[in-house]
Amino acid sequence: MTLTSASSAEEIIDYLRATGSEENVAGMARFAIETGTALGVSNVALRRIARQVDKDHARADELWRSGIREARILAVFTADPKNMALPEARRWAGDCNSWEVVDTLADLLVAARLEQVLIPEFAADEREFVRRIAFAMVATAAVHLKSEPDSTILSWLPLIEAHASDERNFVRKAVNWALRQIGKRSADCHEAALALAEKLAESNDRTARWIGKDAVRELASGKVRRRLLDRPIPRPTSPDR
Repeated sequence: MTLTSASSAEEIIDYLRATGSEENVAGMARFAIETGTALGVSNVALRRIARQVDKDHARADELWRSGIREARILAVFTADPKNMALPEARRWAGDCNSWEVVDTLADLLVAARLEQVLIPEFAADEREFVRRIAFAMVATAAVHLKSEPDSTILSWLPLIEAHASDERNFVRKAVNWALRQIGKRSADCHEAALALAEKLAESNDRTARWIGKDAVRELASGKVRRRLLDRPIPRPTSPDR
């Protein structure tokens, strides 16, 4: 079966079912990927399929509604950011049950330029994977929104500080990721992010302390300082002090 831009959601799902493998499903599980609906098609193969079928926003929503892991990732790859409205974004976010799908969706929501509304909204949401989307979006925005002023990116540091004590695994890792990505964006961002990381590293809260120490370890490294600061490198403070 050959897939084209005219292929329906049903035809694409049939193709996914035919090409998946149990071996791949087992491999995904080792990376804490939710495999309850997985068919065992790799992301490399999904990107190739996405190029074959091209973008179709209505079909992407059909793929998403199937609930199948591969179909949802393919939905994100083939959705049109210009057509991604807030109600749909919120619905998709609420459906997420895997960090992998969350992080893929975060890229789409930033491309759709919904970050100003959704980052604070999702950060305030108590659902683990919805909150993770907020910080995955921060990390994505810090890297990809190059034309945005640093002040926009820095405005999310208070959210990082506010939620640094969320001990849930998929949240704390995303908060840490967001802090590190902000700190690697520019010299100004580096200074502010490193200051917050050092503050968190001294926290009495175990989760916040882990987030801070891990971020300090990277942001105070010679490699990051040389790239951003282009000045003599002071001896970094040990994250274990």
